[in-house]
Amino acid sequence: MRQYRTDSPEAMARIIALSMLVDGGLDKTELDVIHHHSVLEHIGVSTATFNDIVQELCEDMLQSMPGYHLGRIDLDDELTERSIDAMLTEIQDPQHRKFLLRMMLAVVDADNYLSDSETILLSRAMQIWDLELTRETKQSHNPSDMLTQQSNARPPSIIEMHF
Repeated sequence: MRQYRTDSPEAMARIIALSMLVDGGLDKTELDVIHHHSVLEHIGVSTATFNDIVQELCEDMLQSMPGYHLGRIDLDDELTERSIDAMLTEIQDPQHRKFLLRMMLAVVDADNYLSDSETILLSRAMQIWDLELTRETKQSHNPSDMLTQQSNARPPSIIEMHF
């Protein structure tokens, strides 16, 4: 797996690309979400750079992640888990982490289906980044208020997050 500088635009773009590809395919609705939320502009990469990062991620996954050649990522594999964790660890800034988790949630929700691999990726990100989802209060309309730092509590399961 390629390594990017900590908190670099490329590292952030790769996390977004990973959330798009982790279910085994690229969906137009996911690209629409990225454009709708101006994600590339926010993280500071051009469309061409993002396309290169998506291509590089695919190449890296083909070489290092079991099962990817079959069109899926086996997130239960130890090597894959270490690779995913390394990518997530490249993001250290708490604000970047919150933004990326919000965008990851939007991307995986774009097709109205949450795959097992998307669930695992989101759970890993929340665990490594020490974030949890909370319900938005009526007084707050800021989406970033939905994410808080954990206080030594276990991350909620995907079922707890959605039901």
